[in-house]
Amino acid sequence: MAKSTRSVYKCSECGWSGAKWVGRCPECQAWSSVAEVGVSAPRAGLRTTTTGVTPIAAARPVREIPLGEVERTSTGLSELDRVLGGGLVAGQCVLLAGEPGVGKSTLLLAAAHEFAQGGRKPRTVLYVSGEESSEQIGIRARRIGATADTLLVADETDLAVLLGHVEQTDPDLLIVDSVQTIASSELDGRAGGVAQVHEVTQVLTRAAKGRRMPLLLIGQSTRDNSVAGPRALEHLVDTVLTFEGDRGTPLRLLRANKNRYGPADEVACFEQVDDGLREVSDPSSLFRSQRDAAIPGTCIAITLEGRRALLVEVQALTTVSPGNNPMRRTTGFDNTRAAMLIAVTERAARLKLWDKDVYVATVAGAKVTDTGADLALCLAVSSAARDQALPSEMVAIGEVALSGDVRPVPGMNQRLAEAARLGFTTALVAKGTGQRNAHPGLTLLEVSNLEQAIART
Repeated sequence: MAKSTRSVYKCSECGWSGAKWVGRCPECQAWSSVAEVGVSAPRAGLRTTTTGVTPIAAARPVREIPLGEVERTSTGLSELDRVLGGGLVAGQCVLLAGEPGVGKSTLLLAAAHEFAQGGRKPRTVLYVSGEESSEQIGIRARRIGATADTLLVADETDLAVLLGHVEQTDPDLLIVDSVQTIASSELDGRAGGVAQVHEVTQVLTRAAKGRRMPLLLIGQSTRDNSVAGPRALEHLVDTVLTFEGDRGTPLRLLRANKNRYGPADEVACFEQVDDGLREVSDPSSLFRSQRDAAIPGTCIAITLEGRRALLVEVQALTTVSPGNNPMRRTTGFDNTRAAMLIAVTERAARLKLWDKDVYVATVAGAKVTDTGADLALCLAVSSAARDQALPSEMVAIGEVALSGDVRPVPGMNQRLAEAARLGFTTALVAKGTGQRNAHPGLTLLEVSNLEQAIART
């Protein structure tokens, strides 16, 4: 009796499956990516059994497992090493995702050059591209100065030929740009499909771990800057990094979303320049205006990106509205939360903002999602409305509630340490912060609500 089959519909972008066809995938929101796939269903009453096999090595208590120090190899880029947890581990598989044009290929090409020249003897790096030709990569390499003699470049989209390059060159580091462009001739489906991406990643991961060769994969990203393709792709690799940035600003942020060999909350900063990407060891300098005297409508906040404290200057401007509906415009903040904080400030400071347009922005277009910048935003709006400048040596850190209460935020020790390092002498914080966080040269002014905070400025 032949097996019965049932129709199952799968998304080629994220791997979602369902019993009915839909025009838009409910998981990744991609259009026209769901196709019918025939799946064999077992006959009714058929039972399967599994026979146990004696394991080669018996299970042992966790306390008896010896602890070994993980050896790391520097990529030559200190900011990239910071996110990786100190460098690359032998056999580590790293997936780098980001929007098109953000600089993923430039970053890894620069890392390949530094890695090739970073050891006591030259190390071989194989850079395989399925998106660009070798000539295009050569032009970019010369522009950014990635001209190491042991940096080898190949343009290939067939998995078998890629593995042949690996066998021929025996590289110390393999870079594949991108994993969605490589396909296996032994498997049906287009390059970039669920089956192909899963198979290619699995084969490359096995080859990297078998050779103890670090592997860097570039992956395409979706609109929300997550890795495109099946979610299983992120489980196959050891580390997942995202490279993000605004096209209007040169700042690029590299984040670790998953890391089996280090912390998963580190952030590295790069700046896009004419000759490639420049590491930014002190990103706070990018988010602060350089001026001789304080001006109304500005306040300094210390935000937390992962485990890194960053200084951000918040700017506000209030003008008389020419219409009946005053505007609230923000750059770098969530519009809804900014409008809420403006309303709280209007009540706490007893200001009349209902007939004024209010504009709030951050320097250098920094995107702020940290609630620790709430107090700085409120003080900047109050300063602009009253036309009174705040002290230039003061920072404000705290979350502001609808009731006007100022609440403490996580990571106060890192934030205050960064403020003290940059030379600030006063910090406006929530009540109860000073007992746990003390830094030489930094005076903490504790407030319980926004009304007190405005009065102390």
